[in-house]
Amino acid sequence: MAAKPERKDIRGAIRSILEAIGEDPERPALKRTPERVHQAFHWLTRGSEMTLEEVVGSGVFEEKHEEMILVRDIELYSLCEHHLLPFFGRAHVAYIPDGRLIGLSKLPRIVEMFARRIQVQERMTDQIADAVMQVLQPQGVGVVIEAAHLCMMMRGVEKQTSRTVTSAVRGLFRSDSRTRSEFLRLVAAGRPLE
Repeated sequence: MAAKPERKDIRGAIRSILEAIGEDPERPALKRTPERVHQAFHWLTRGSEMTLEEVVGSGVFEEKHEEMILVRDIELYSLCEHHLLPFFGRAHVAYIPDGRLIGLSKLPRIVEMFARRIQVQERMTDQIADAVMQVLQPQGVGVVIEAAHLCMMMRGVEKQTSRTVTSAVRGLFRSDSRTRSEFLRLVAAGRPLE
């Protein structure tokens, strides 16, 4: 098992950032900001301290079931590695078992582990699919993530209604167009009419 990364104290760096943007870190409203940001960043990036083995634990079961299983609308919150601004949305994770099932709560836990890192959505989507493949060795996996990125909403192009959609398909979800179509239909079935 790889060593967990050492967590450093970032309060001094936050004070420096406040000073660099012309703020006074001794101002009463900012006095505790370095501590608050320190705690928030460690919480928001706690996924880098988690391992797949810890997250899944004993949540894999032998079971003969050969139909698609989908957990839809898994909320996620992450930090973009380009600007350290949040992105947030929903993940939809499906798999077709091959003699093994995973506890339903473990799929959101896998999503959470990868979301709570300094991240890009594209990589996170692949990491989730690869993790489910690794743990279950199923016939196939499909992952779709829809997210809003504050780096696009608050700065740059400032497009508040834009959403980024990424997908990763493995096994039957890649090789069988009917399986992929069924997955995408099930994901879309939960969307409100627009």
